[in-house]
Amino acid sequence: MHSHKIIRIYPPNFTLQNSISKELGVSKILSQILINRGITDIDSAEKFIKVSTRNFHDPYSFSDMHKAVEIIKKAQKNSENVLVCGDYDVDGITALALIKGTLQKAGHKVLHYLPHRIKDGYGLNKSVIHFAKQNNVKVLITVDCGTSNHEEIGELNKQGIDVIITDHHELAGNILPQASAIINPKVHNSGYAYRDLAGVGVAYKFAQAFCNSMLLDDLDLVSLGTIADSVPLTGENRLIAKEGLARFPQTKRPGLQVLMEKAGIQNKKFTSQFISFILGPRINAAGRMDTAETSLNLLMSQDKEEAGILAKCIEDHNRQRQKVEGKIFKEAEDLINREVNFKEHKVIVVAKEDWHQGVLGIVASKLADRFYRPAIVISLTDDLCKGSARSIKNFHLFDAIKDCSNYLDAFGGHSHAAGLLIKRDSIDGFRNNINRLAHERLSIEDLLPSLEVDIEVNLGQLNEVVAGELERLEPFGMGNPAPVFFTRNLKIKGQPQTLSRETLKFWVTDGNVTFQAIGFGMSNLRESFIAASDFDLVYALKLDTWLEEPSVILEVKDVFFR
Repeated sequence: MHSHKIIRIYPPNFTLQNSISKELGVSKILSQILINRGITDIDSAEKFIKVSTRNFHDPYSFSDMHKAVEIIKKAQKNSENVLVCGDYDVDGITALALIKGTLQKAGHKVLHYLPHRIKDGYGLNKSVIHFAKQNNVKVLITVDCGTSNHEEIGELNKQGIDVIITDHHELAGNILPQASAIINPKVHNSGYAYRDLAGVGVAYKFAQAFCNSMLLDDLDLVSLGTIADSVPLTGENRLIAKEGLARFPQTKRPGLQVLMEKAGIQNKKFTSQFISFILGPRINAAGRMDTAETSLNLLMSQDKEEAGILAKCIEDHNRQRQKVEGKIFKEAEDLINREVNFKEHKVIVVAKEDWHQGVLGIVASKLADRFYRPAIVISLTDDLCKGSARSIKNFHLFDAIKDCSNYLDAFGGHSHAAGLLIKRDSIDGFRNNINRLAHERLSIEDLLPSLEVDIEVNLGQLNEVVAGELERLEPFGMGNPAPVFFTRNLKIKGQPQTLSRETLKFWVTDGNVTFQAIGFGMSNLRESFIAASDFDLVYALKLDTWLEEPSVILEVKDVFFR
């Protein structure tokens, strides 16, 4: 039986449609999609579809930016050692590569510390402090971490080390750490107009300020970390992503060149999906399965032969990651089916001995998608147990975990993703408490997967021109999903074909117009399509450019048979 999502169709705003369409010379379909994204005035609409680097915010609007730049320039003048400390995911690795590379080009003596996911955990730790002391470091810069490291920063202060935090994570409490400068758009009084930058986006603003330059050639690296971290692709993130993706085909970084070649995407039009599903998982794999140093070295390599060796190592790590992830997901799914009472548990909390800590976040994300409720996956050990959490729409994960912090030894994250450390005997209490909060904050409807439809259309309204125009809305991702359409009373034409990976290919018609459609994971619906008198279709538009003449394909999201 085919299970449906709840379909919510945005109400059309014909007055605003006409206004945007007339002023900007775009279709009413595109105008309505902009309205659905909250873009309701001409100036905002124009900035959205005509992205320009002139719209970058001034990095010095960060209240501590002048202070941070002064500290670094003083260190440069005095030939002092600078240490950059990052994180082991794509966001943290790209941020570290950016700042280290920028400072090295300026003649700085730069060291770096990249924590090991399992041995060190996230953020600053005692090993970083020891490393800084041993290497006579005078300035430490954090990238994609640091906001919650009060104790460690206090210890660094005692050592006479200036700490500059560049980060984008939420503050766990109400008190900021005693750093020399804090560059984080999410903290109170940051001074910055846009709060959703990724860690590498914050690092980029610091680099822009330090160099007094736009640093447009670095946008390939910045867009990689931004898109991979699943931050909203709105505002300045949209600018970073769009300009960065445009630079990928001509990137001067041997590491990215080799990685694209190995993935077979070097000659294709570069999209956000290539980062989310191809490059991002590969770069993340090294830090998940071993050390993220391999990925950092790849991104910073100036030699294509060396990059080739590193890329092969990363490919091996990625295959290993897929195998381990698949095994743990199956075990977690079995645990849930045996032990979770979905009437009582609006948040899934599963734990098992020796689950590999490197893939907990991916498994949590897949469980949240599979069961459509927040999921927390914990690897059991004798000491502190590590967990990763992923959420669904309408449940602010960080706030909920913060409200259960009396059960935790440490935690951090965002509205949709978080990490935590917990004692083994605290897990049951934590599970009960976070589910108590979820019952207060999540309605029954919140736990039903939904699909937001941008506009209801007839097939006759669609063509290659419309599909091409929609590409102006790219890149798609969090905060800017690909447009979704709804059409009623369609019929199948000819026989549906089952392709590889459970994909169904077929033709649909309204009696006048016919389009090819493709449904991923829908091969089990072949007989239903043949038997149906007619059906309603929810889909996205894709422009197929493989042939000489581009053609429109409907990528099916859901179907309602009659």
